[in-house]
Amino acid sequence: MKHPGRVLGVFLLTSLALWSQAFAHGVAEGDKGYIQEITGVHFIEFIYLGAKHMVTGYDHILFLLGVIFFLYKMKHIAIYVSLFALGHSTTMLAGVYFNIGINSYIIDAIIGLSVVYKALDNLGAYQRWFGFQPNMKLATLVFGFFHGFGLSSKILDYEVSPDGLLPNLLAFNIGVEIGQLLALAAILIAMGYWRRTPSFLKHAYTANVAVMSAGFMLIGYQLTGYFVS
Repeated sequence: MKHPGRVLGVFLLTSLALWSQAFAHGVAEGDKGYIQEITGVHFIEFIYLGAKHMVTGYDHILFLLGVIFFLYKMKHIAIYVSLFALGHSTTMLAGVYFNIGINSYIIDAIIGLSVVYKALDNLGAYQRWFGFQPNMKLATLVFGFFHGFGLSSKILDYEVSPDGLLPNLLAFNIGVEIGQLLALAAILIAMGYWRRTPSFLKHAYTANVAVMSAGFMLIGYQLTGYFVS
């Protein structure tokens, strides 16, 4: 029987390679064409788009996985997830409403860096290298801001009509939070099962190396796109 840690590592690396090709900047052409054609308030449609983006957003899911990897109590999970949600909701709404455009490749590379940063934290690298533990609550909030600009860049790519923009943005944000909860629930179920097995602590290091490797792949993919585009 394969160890869960090894299976997780293979899954993360394979998924990132496939999803990078499939979604590129996360804007499906069918969704983009539909959004460009409509005007006015479309609450349900934008909820769906927000949830879809978060559930298929491998970069956000990898970061969430890193954040909750060693969190066992629901109150601690709730604190970190709330900080992340506060961060990405703030910059997503502000980025679109005030038309703050950031190059998608650069912001997605920073999001990849957030995955690497959290994986290194889970590996205890900062304590070994620098002799101190960074404030991960603050880091989660700050990286949440960058994830939010990543979301806003996707919405700006949709070229949403200004007619009904604010309600549609709020609907998209609601969808993002629904998608985040769905992804978090799936992660917690899988982690809950794995944590009950003897292999968890044995292969936690391998799993976080896999997460870190996926983050580096994401950084490399986005920076390559930036320089060749």
